[in-house]
Amino acid sequence: PLSIMKLKIVTRSGRELIPGGLEVKDGATTDDLKRAFFVAKRQYYPSRQRFTLPVPEGADAKARGTPLDAGKSLSKDYGLSSGSLVVFKDLGPQVPYALVFVAEYAGPLACYLPFYFLRKEIYGDLVGTPGADAPLLLVQTLAMVFHTAHYAKRILETIFVHHFSHATMPISNLFRNCAYYWMFAAILSYFINHPLYTPVSDTQIYAGFGFSAVMQLGNLWCHVYQSSLRADGSKEYKEPKGGLFAYVTCANYCCEIYQWVGFNIATSSAMGWLFVACGAAQMFEWANAKHRRYKKLFPGFKRPFKLLPPFY
Repeated sequence: PLSIMKLKIVTRSGRELIPGGLEVKDGATTDDLKRAFFVAKRQYYPSRQRFTLPVPEGADAKARGTPLDAGKSLSKDYGLSSGSLVVFKDLGPQVPYALVFVAEYAGPLACYLPFYFLRKEIYGDLVGTPGADAPLLLVQTLAMVFHTAHYAKRILETIFVHHFSHATMPISNLFRNCAYYWMFAAILSYFINHPLYTPVSDTQIYAGFGFSAVMQLGNLWCHVYQSSLRADGSKEYKEPKGGLFAYVTCANYCCEIYQWVGFNIATSSAMGWLFVACGAAQMFEWANAKHRRYKKLFPGFKRPFKLLPPFY
């Protein structure tokens, strides 16, 4: 007969969620546990669930329980058996990663392009700015092309290139991420395409966009390379060693930041510099966290730079 074990499922406060315990087969995985819990508690679909082992008694106050990872055996990998305690956390409403990425990258196109293509209607008819019917400057056209190419690339990467470690994220991230990208795109476009916009020298324009193009291609290469590390369908972390990753822990973030630096050199937009500063601050945190994770996962891991050579 099939061996069954009963797990005691509790909240972090210790409240038991399923009186009598949750039954799963003896060789069950974390995925099996989530499906069984969903059957018992229909409001918690699998991507909304997070299970951990209880924090050992006497552990530091900041200690957290070991998470039960997808695909791992409850008995073999975590030593669980009938009567074992498992802690449940509700992650809240979830949305697919790909949906969030497409939404946050499609929005900037819708927010940026009207100020370029409807310049006369927005600045002239609506705002009343003189010179709204004047021809667009070369730098304004190049900025539109580069901005559009960046987000179009991101959408295509999301659909055809990226492999996500997690299938979903909290729905709150959708609103936060979209607000950040959409707002900056609209404000950036408003000032760059303004009839009173004053361009920098041609040399600075070409140098800035040239550098930006190289970095954008570098970012594309990084994403394709990272995707190739999971070509076997695995969701486990793999150590990136090729190309710029041999020198920079987060080479993809490096290219992303420097791409916008080049864009801002060419356009000399204060809002553009604020945008890249905010993005770099977030990527700085991500790079530090990723560097620590790699050092933990891959013994001997070491890189000359974490994020931005030659500075950091």
